[in-house]
Amino acid sequence: MWGGPEVGTDCQPCYNRSMTSHPLLRHEEDPSSWDARLAAAPNGHLLQTWAWGELKARFGWRVERVAVAGACAQVLFRPLPAGLGTIAYVPKGPAADFCDEAALRALVAALGPLLRQQHAICLKIEPNLPEEPDLATRLRSLCFRPSPQSVQPRRTLLIDLDAAPDVLLERMKQKTRYNVRLASRKGVVVRPGDAGDLSAFYDLMCATARRDAFAIHTREYYDMAHRLFVPAGLGRLLLAEHQGKLLAGLVVMAFGRQACYMYGASSDEGRSSMPTYLLQWEAILWARDRGCTTYDLWGVPDQDEEELEAAFAERDDGLWGVYRFKRGFGGRLVRTAGAWDLAISPLRYRLYALAVTRLGRGMAG
Repeated sequence: MWGGPEVGTDCQPCYNRSMTSHPLLRHEEDPSSWDARLAAAPNGHLLQTWAWGELKARFGWRVERVAVAGACAQVLFRPLPAGLGTIAYVPKGPAADFCDEAALRALVAALGPLLRQQHAICLKIEPNLPEEPDLATRLRSLCFRPSPQSVQPRRTLLIDLDAAPDVLLERMKQKTRYNVRLASRKGVVVRPGDAGDLSAFYDLMCATARRDAFAIHTREYYDMAHRLFVPAGLGRLLLAEHQGKLLAGLVVMAFGRQACYMYGASSDEGRSSMPTYLLQWEAILWARDRGCTTYDLWGVPDQDEEELEAAFAERDDGLWGVYRFKRGFGGRLVRTAGAWDLAISPLRYRLYALAVTRLGRGMAG
């Protein structure tokens, strides 16, 4: 037996069924119309915004936006090796009421011609919803199966911003609260960055990647992310300095009522001044002042809280090192629905799933 999701002939996907026509909107909408539609959805997310699609379109993805009454999806297409076709990926989406089965079926049906046109072997979705049995049942009824390949982290920490700053500080772990205040006492200053600071920020990203052994995007990617999100008020570059020397930086983005910690970097120097703690605190305050109700710390190990708390002091592989830092800010642990695949070409999908299962290859999202 292979380790991927089951693909059988007993499930007839919605896009193959005879259905009445549904209003299909693609390309005709402008950015503000798309984002307004997304904001009206109960689970609209930053990664479904027009700006995120434009960012991905500049770096190897083909982007299509599809909407029917009650649901919409920004779909990213990327070719697979060896001419297998493409993967159709909906990051943190689709945006829909997942209790409205008719709307979901209509959306999948509307996507059918596009998926075939782009030679997609599967449609991969990652709903912006917590894991729950009823959601899994609904997805299975639409012929989706758990994917062998996630793109976004399955588990994260969400900070609720429903209180005054002093209360948010009190919710933190004692050591984290101490470090936030220590950075201020030591003279660390946090300021907004602009386009002229991107080169220095990227140098920090490179230094952090070397030190902590993780992959980063190109300089052009961060430049474009800044250009698309910051002037539009959807993001902020924050820099922590001491006596004019840059010690750390981060990028926070927001859409609707949720802000997300997207990228962070720090110098090898000045770490005893705890600049990253003050930097994260200022990002939280920016999100709160902007009207966000949650701040997503974006990715921790996919383990239960009991195991996380038992092992974080000894482990620093993968996301364990960042968990040690993030846990201190008082967030609640959330496990999302994860990635689900709808096979379009069962044979080619089996080959893809086998390769993912055996080689453990991920897909940059």
